[in-house]
Amino acid sequence: MTPDEIEAAGAALFEAEQTGRQIGLLTVAHPDIDMDDAYAVQAAFCERKRAAGAIVTGWKIGLTSKAMQQALQIDTPDSGILFDDMHFDTGATVPAGRFIQPRIEAEIAFVMKSDLSGDISRDDVLAATEYVAPSLEILDTRILRKDPDSGAPRQICDTISDNAANAGLVLGRERHPVDAFDLRWTGAIVARDGEVEETGLGAGVLNDPAMGIVWLVRRLAQYGQGISAGQVVLSGSFIRPIEAPSGCHVFADFGTFGSVDISFG
Repeated sequence: MTPDEIEAAGAALFEAEQTGRQIGLLTVAHPDIDMDDAYAVQAAFCERKRAAGAIVTGWKIGLTSKAMQQALQIDTPDSGILFDDMHFDTGATVPAGRFIQPRIEAEIAFVMKSDLSGDISRDDVLAATEYVAPSLEILDTRILRKDPDSGAPRQICDTISDNAANAGLVLGRERHPVDAFDLRWTGAIVARDGEVEETGLGAGVLNDPAMGIVWLVRRLAQYGQGISAGQVVLSGSFIRPIEAPSGCHVFADFGTFGSVDISFG
């Protein structure tokens, strides 16, 4: 993609978020788009959010499970940027019309007390973590899930461009030292309107949620970036996305690790 095409795509995504009207697949409009192009579009989109007053609060990691990677025919996770307007309190209700096609994932959130950058290790992640908490990520798509003419599905470059489908996050009230639980065995039972939809364990995230953070920091280092103290990092979902239509309530029971819930108006 040319620089002008990248800026135009970022502007279109920003407008789609503001208006609730999705844009077409970038992989259809730009068949030669690659992951570097997609992250450049994401940066252009997010820069418009910053210019409008949004404040960066952290990062999300996506596509960490083998099932999701195989579904999109990729072998690497992706990442997106969290902003202050994405945060919801557990037990809150998302206003009707806030999102286009929201879905929910369950994750372990890391909140950092120290900066992380460069070629780090798992031990570096643990040392830099202030606490971990149960969380839900709200996904949305400013890009159509399927091309209406060809039927082609959204691809990884569409998802990356769309800020990794990132739209919101809900942190549980519980806060734990990073070594208080075996995060590989920490999981959740996720129900929508009282019916269990998904279950999973932290090991579904690269065999260890902390390794998601390692992957992110190493990727960011390629662009001279890193994670800052105080930021939230969603380490990756260990369940498949759950549709969250208007009027529903989603509750994630993490057992002794805590719980988190959100309703949609």
